[in-house]
Amino acid sequence: MSNNDILKKLRVALQLRDDQIVDILKLVDFNVSKAEIGALFRNEDHPNFKPCGDQILRNFLNGLVIHLRGPKEDKKPSPVK
Repeated sequence: MSNNDILKKLRVALQLRDDQIVDILKLVDFNVSKAEIGALFRNEDHPNFKPCGDQILRNFLNGLVIHLRGPKEDKKPSPVK
């Protein structure tokens, strides 16, 4: 299973649109255009197909965690009494 397949399955399962995927990637400061996202979802034999690299998938998954759970809170140790 390729990274493109994983990204497609997540998009369908979570009912995400291309603009929502762009917003999720922006949460981790990874900027891509809507056209680049569209190229990831094309068929492999299409001339504008773009393979999804590990970096894009990794940043999408990290952004998805922030999108679904919220930003990570800094846990400060409680003062000792």
